[in-house]
Amino acid sequence: MSYSRTLLSVIIIFLMTSCGSPEETSTHAYDLIIRNGQIYDGNGGAPYIADIAIVDDRIAAIGELGDSTSIQIINAEGLAVAPGFINMLSWATSSLIKDGRSQSDIRQGVTLEVFGEGVSEGPLNDVMRAQATTNKEYGDTAITWTTLDEYLEFLTAKGISPNVASFIGATTVRIHELGYEDRAPNSEELERMENLVKQAMEDGALGLGSSLIYAPAFYAETDELIALAKVVGEYDGMYISHMRSEGNRLLEAVDELITIAREGDVAGEIYHLKMAGQSNWDKFDSLVEKVESAQAEGLAITADIYTYTAGSTGLDAGMPPWVQEGGYDAWAQRLQNPAIREQILIEMKTPSNEWENLALAAGPDGTLLVGFRNPALRRYIGMTLAEVAAQREKSAADTAIDLVIEDGSRVQVVYFLMSEENVAKGIALPWVSFASDAGSLASEGEFLEQSTHPRSYGNFARVLGKYVRDEKVITLADAIRKLTKLPATNLKIRDRGELKQGHYADIVIFDPSKIQDHATFQDPHQYSTGMQHVLVNGVTVLKDGEHTGALPGKVVRGPGWKGWSN
Repeated sequence: MSYSRTLLSVIIIFLMTSCGSPEETSTHAYDLIIRNGQIYDGNGGAPYIADIAIVDDRIAAIGELGDSTSIQIINAEGLAVAPGFINMLSWATSSLIKDGRSQSDIRQGVTLEVFGEGVSEGPLNDVMRAQATTNKEYGDTAITWTTLDEYLEFLTAKGISPNVASFIGATTVRIHELGYEDRAPNSEELERMENLVKQAMEDGALGLGSSLIYAPAFYAETDELIALAKVVGEYDGMYISHMRSEGNRLLEAVDELITIAREGDVAGEIYHLKMAGQSNWDKFDSLVEKVESAQAEGLAITADIYTYTAGSTGLDAGMPPWVQEGGYDAWAQRLQNPAIREQILIEMKTPSNEWENLALAAGPDGTLLVGFRNPALRRYIGMTLAEVAAQREKSAADTAIDLVIEDGSRVQVVYFLMSEENVAKGIALPWVSFASDAGSLASEGEFLEQSTHPRSYGNFARVLGKYVRDEKVITLADAIRKLTKLPATNLKIRDRGELKQGHYADIVIFDPSKIQDHATFQDPHQYSTGMQHVLVNGVTVLKDGEHTGALPGKVVRGPGWKGWSN
């Protein structure tokens, strides 16, 4: 849709609403009216019964609309009507290319997918593009984009159901200039990195994202991140981080994030808040104290969380970062050197505060194998590392190394690391929003060739079912605030996250008594239920619980976008 048409729709809404109350304009025809719903507007207050009228992609009126006419009517009596949900950390970057319907998230009410945990889909140089093509990161799709913005435009031109936005990845910027080397950038390289961040912010990136437990992000010193964050601060963006530790050095990692936010003059957010490893479960209160002390200082520090006690990443998170320098090929070559392998095995089994060893924290019995590139290894999907090691008659560490070599990848796994008590306490924090940290999949076709973490299908429904209705950890009104206005406000995105005249019509309609996740670790490819209707930019993408096939998603841009007129 052109900007001129969007401007026209805003003018129409202004003319409708400036002529008087909804009752006085009841003869106007709208594109769609949602009638008699329980309105949860995103502000956290008590719901109220009202109608919502939509013209083009915007909300034209909210109130008693009388005999107003429209092309479509949705009867929402007895149902909750809320703003579309915002997924603060999505990995749907390639799954949306495979299937733009975003089935697993749309069926939970997600209307905005936010990318960029350390790695973003641009900027790319020729080497990066060649590597992504060789690794088939986007399947057989040709990589026609260079910048992050060009990737987002590629997605929406292809056709997707949800809106999309992204952070610029600190890891991506580093690889662009330094490759996978373990060293600091020189002044010229750092200046080029800063310019890449500057371009991305002017193109509409939300800020800078980092993921500091993984190579080569692990090699970045705090000063490098502060320098990049300062560029983001000039555009009123956010620094968001998978911190350097979520376990043994969790509190020190929080200190680093707060320092980067303070020195960079940016808002800061902790990705997927957790205390990983049983020996760290007692650090919850200390973390909250650090964050709220920084908030009292005037810093905007927030966090997001997923609603499970297990995370999901690769077996690289169980091997020392030094062995991964140079990228996968160099890493795999070192793993096959007997002397180096012996040293790696020692470090994999030895507790350390120098790097984040999630495999050691979870243990072989708590490491579930869910994704392989090599079809010959997919027989292990659904087994624990301990079970595969026993079958192969090798140690768990040896088995992990062998699997990385044989698969040609880091191998996707699920690590059981967190306590249910801390998950519930994190959900209850007023400054915590929600993120799946997963792709948006479909329970059909090639998606069924791999397993996945159940958060791909159930993270947001689980908030509303398990933690609101069943366990009453938070109220429905507050959960909706934390799914909508809170993240929209933190990200400083315009005209979304709230049911309000003039805002984009990203709207979800669901039955609070029936909303339910069904995905499990044993059988994750199961859609959530209870979501009745989902609108994205005024277009119905879910109707009576079934996807309509509509693909109205747009690029959502951050506060530094050069296209803003004011």
